[in-house]
Amino acid sequence: QVQLVESGGGLVQPGGSLRLSCAASGIIFRIYAMGWYRQAPGKQRELVAVITKGRTTNYADSVKGRFTISRDNAKNTVYLQMNSLKPEDTAVYYCNAASEYPQASYWGQGTQVTVSS
Repeated sequence: QVQLVESGGGLVQPGGSLRLSCAASGIIFRIYAMGWYRQAPGKQRELVAVITKGRTTNYADSVKGRFTISRDNAKNTVYLQMNSLKPEDTAVYYCNAASEYPQASYWGQGTQVTVSS
């Protein structure tokens, strides 16, 4: 059974930092591209950052220079370090694991991030 379990969300003031974690089980973690997505109320889910199995990273323009995605294959965990947080970063953040061979995509349950004073 595949599980992606996010943690680390919460309430933070503008300008603050949070680190999200996503622990995976039931998959061969090292062959999966891992991504963080977010969905704000009334908006579509959007890609925040992705890290491939080869550790190539890609970021949404809105978070470049503020967020950093990383992975620890020994711990089957992907991280999202979020700095200089803004109110517009408020959303539910979801972890995704995606593979081409075998073709598969899995989602976590999400973790709430609220940026407010």
